[in-house]
Amino acid sequence: MKSFEYAAPRTTKEAADLLADKWGEAEILAGGTDLVTCLKQNIVAPKRVVSLKNIGALRGIKAEPAQIRVGAMTTLAEFAAHPAVKENFPALVTAVKGIGSPQILAAGTVGGDLCQRPRCWYFRNGHGVLGQLDGASLIPDGDNRYHAIFGNSGPAYFVSPSSLGPGLIALGATVIVTGRQEKLREIPAVEFFQTPKTESDRETALQPGEILTEIHVPVKKLKNATYEVRHRHGFDWPYVTASVAFNLKDGVVSDLQVVLGHVAPVPWPAISAEKVLNGSKVDVAGAELCGQAATEGARPLSGNGYKLQLVKTAVKRAVLAAAGVAA
Repeated sequence: MKSFEYAAPRTTKEAADLLADKWGEAEILAGGTDLVTCLKQNIVAPKRVVSLKNIGALRGIKAEPAQIRVGAMTTLAEFAAHPAVKENFPALVTAVKGIGSPQILAAGTVGGDLCQRPRCWYFRNGHGVLGQLDGASLIPDGDNRYHAIFGNSGPAYFVSPSSLGPGLIALGATVIVTGRQEKLREIPAVEFFQTPKTESDRETALQPGEILTEIHVPVKKLKNATYEVRHRHGFDWPYVTASVAFNLKDGVVSDLQVVLGHVAPVPWPAISAEKVLNGSKVDVAGAELCGQAATEGARPLSGNGYKLQLVKTAVKRAVLAAAGVAA
């Protein structure tokens, strides 16, 4: 690990002033569960690390009638245990509990989950976020069993590692960021995650010098659920996840949102799946059709075609779980 300057400011403004004008010069430290690994593996080598741990304004949950406001430095354990979160957003609670490790839940933060870097082993072994060597991608002809089956027509093949991203998008959440001028920027969660086009791009809409401060999740009394398919419970990331949210009146679905995780460089809205079930009653047959439609547009690589079946299963079971219908 290369040496770096460490700063622990007490206000968001002070923290933003300590950041750099370009990526790589300074990094933000939240819970540290991802950044410390990146530092040890020399994936990043900043001149300065800016810790947010002393900024009390970035921590805590405020339950309001129309929305729940979550400070970016709120730990995952605090978030999943909050009564208003448990009552309104079972999809998010399931996603957090899937992470599994008590240590990670106690240290990791909500904002950190959204901003963590890809788990792609090409990236983690020094080949950059696009997994290239001498300008050519190593992934299509390499070991790509855990890589993207959607959104992989460009140079990026990694999958978004965020556990909360799919559920927040399905629920219509908004991400709040601020910078040196202390002007707040509101970004719909669906637009917060971005696919890098070059090695100098990051995976979110954050700009150098900006800090994620809050997440706002509207309270609309939607039926919602997350279903994960994973190798084992614990520190491993899932193979595929599906988060759904919808209105349900007299058994009929409306305003359905289906968002897939771990299948694309960003959480992936399954538009075709939404069209299949909207206006219909929820039953096993309808949920199966919804799951099948969710695979539309997939482009599996040589080693990850198995994810197609996992998508079908995850969507079907998430829909049934949200509606309270037995599989």
